[in-house]
Amino acid sequence: MQTRKPINIPVVAATAQEDATSDSNCTGNELVALMVLGDSMVPEFIEGEILVIEMGAPATEGAFVIAEVEKDDFIFRQLQRNAQGGWQLHALNPAYPDTAISGLEIIKGVVTHKKKPGSRKSVKFYGAQKAH
Repeated sequence: MQTRKPINIPVVAATAQEDATSDSNCTGNELVALMVLGDSMVPEFIEGEILVIEMGAPATEGAFVIAEVEKDDFIFRQLQRNAQGGWQLHALNPAYPDTAISGLEIIKGVVTHKKKPGSRKSVKFYGAQKAH
């Protein structure tokens, strides 16, 4: 019987923060994993890939983000400036429209890296990485 090698899953200490006024169940520095569904972010993100998102992280232009566009309605897009200097959520697949947003307060988390299920060497990181 062949022994399986353990999967290396990065563990990051999260700072527990209690905020009774927050509408979200997520606190700053909390990491969550989500699976990509659909084709709105191809070719960079393929359906079935696993995203690791840092909830409450500051979003910068060009970051891949999770945003709450309506109450309990979340969307995965790239944060961009629009022609008027405001913000928009951009789908990489041109078949999907960009979504104008009024401000960054709807950004709930920033994608830090992705991984293809079943592949141990398929991790890709996004943005500045913190030293641990």
